[in-house]
Amino acid sequence: MGSSSQAKEHPYSYLCASTLSAIINYPLWRASAIGQSGFRVTTANVPLTIKPLLEVVPLSFRSYMHAFAPPYKGMLATIAGMTWARAAIFWGSDIGKDILQNSFPCLPSSVVTLTPPLVTSIFVQCVNQPVVRASITLQNPESSLRNIREALRYIYSNYGVNGLWHGTSAGILKTVPKYCTAIIVKDLMDGILPQVDPQSPTYKTDNMVRSACKSATAGIAGAVLTNPFDVVRNEMFKTNLSLMDTVNKLREETGWKFLSRGMGKNLVAVSIPVAS
Repeated sequence: MGSSSQAKEHPYSYLCASTLSAIINYPLWRASAIGQSGFRVTTANVPLTIKPLLEVVPLSFRSYMHAFAPPYKGMLATIAGMTWARAAIFWGSDIGKDILQNSFPCLPSSVVTLTPPLVTSIFVQCVNQPVVRASITLQNPESSLRNIREALRYIYSNYGVNGLWHGTSAGILKTVPKYCTAIIVKDLMDGILPQVDPQSPTYKTDNMVRSACKSATAGIAGAVLTNPFDVVRNEMFKTNLSLMDTVNKLREETGWKFLSRGMGKNLVAVSIPVAS
């Protein structure tokens, strides 16, 4: 299913691409986190540099303005977490697929395709969870916490060690299908899109455009599927409620509309880095 992996030939390309996409994506990720968490951006809790502009722009654009304005709380930790997570999941999935194909040629193609991203996604989510919760906590415009260290200390002081991994269940429910879907869709698109002619004078450009179309489609599909889990996870961070209690709370407050909270910002934040 799909072409052979190039992960083993280009491991540093995977890392560099993940780093670049994380840097580009950071402000968009901030806007997405604010939207999905239901944080309020008002003139009372934004930097003075953007307060005049915030008073005249529509409410839907306020989170973007806040996201692109300093201070960039938790930026280095967030970029580092995004970088290694994306590189590990996509590179590990490609390597795992090759290993399964070579070692167990009789396995169904669905098992070969799904197992590597499933295992690597769960592992990455569990490792990253404390930093994920701390970084999202920092994005609340009303928060007085200044950096990842203060956020981690705040979470630990109030909720203990378990609090650092609170929301892991929703995180796994979100991360695993997102990357599994992305990889499956990439493979499907690889078979649907016409192959690039190696003899073409525009081979490199054509190959880049083909790869971008394939990856952007995969990222959008994963974002649409998993947006509700992002909302639930972020709400768990805010309230420290259990998974089911959080779902019930959101449903009582807004009905099933919570499933699409922050969807637009999430689509932008997810599709751009996956494509890059």
